[in-house]
Amino acid sequence: MFDIGVNLTSSQFARDRDEVVARAFAAGVSGMLITGTNQAESEAAAELAQRYDRCWATAGVHPHDASSWTSEVAEAVRRLAARPEVVAIGECGLDFNRNYSTPQAQEQAFSAQLALAAELNMPVFLHCRDAHQRFIALLAPWLDKLPGAVVHCFTGTRDELEACLAHGLYIGITGWVCDERRGVELRELLPLIPADRLLIETDAPWLLLRDLTPKPASRRNEPAHLPHIAGRIAQWRAEDAEALARRTDDNARRLFGIDFGD
Repeated sequence: MFDIGVNLTSSQFARDRDEVVARAFAAGVSGMLITGTNQAESEAAAELAQRYDRCWATAGVHPHDASSWTSEVAEAVRRLAARPEVVAIGECGLDFNRNYSTPQAQEQAFSAQLALAAELNMPVFLHCRDAHQRFIALLAPWLDKLPGAVVHCFTGTRDELEACLAHGLYIGITGWVCDERRGVELRELLPLIPADRLLIETDAPWLLLRDLTPKPASRRNEPAHLPHIAGRIAQWRAEDAEALARRTDDNARRLFGIDFGD
C-alpha cells in the first residue's frame, strides 16, 4: 500500500530516518510520496526520494509559506520538477484557518503553481482547509489542463466531497478517520468515495492515530502505521483490506505515473 503523504523531511525524523523508512517497508508499505512544502523542504524531499528506493517527492509551496513565493522560488520548483523522482507539484492550495500567509498571497502562489503544473503536465498535490469555495473557484479552470489532482488529507463535509468528486479529484484519506472526536463525520463519508478515486496516507509525523495501541512513546506518527489506516478505511467501507490496498496502489500509479512493483 502506497503512502501518498509523508513529511519525511521533518526534524522529528532527523535521528532515525533510515529506521523509519525500513519499518514502513517491513510493515507492508509499497512506496512513499515525500511532501515538499517550501523551496528548502522540496529540495530536501527530492534528495530523500533519490536516496531511498520506492520513494518519490512533490515540489511546491504550502499555503502557510505562500508569502515566500517569488519568481526565484518558482524557478527552483521548476528545476526540481525536472528531476525524475519529483512527480507532482505541491503541496499547494489554500488554508484560511490559520492564515500564516495572507489570503491574497495564498491565492497568488496557488494560481502560479497550478499554471506551472499545467505547463509541465504534472499532477498537483493539494491542500484545502476552511477555503473550499475559493479553492474550487481557482482550481476548476485548470483541471482540463492537468493530468490529475489529489486533495491531500481531506477532512471536509459531504457537500465539499461531492464537489471535489464532481471535478474529478482524487481524495486522500489519513488517520483523521481514526479520531473518535473529530473524524466521525469523515468516517461516514468513506463509502461515497469511488474506489478509483481513493488514496491513503499517514501525513506522518502528524496525525498520530488515536485508536492505535499501544501508542508510541514519541507520540509521532510513522508511515509504518499506514496498514492500520487502510484496515480501518476498509472496515468502514465494508471492503476487503487487501483489495483496498491493491486498488489504492493502482490509483497512485495512475495519478503519479510511477512504478513501485506489485
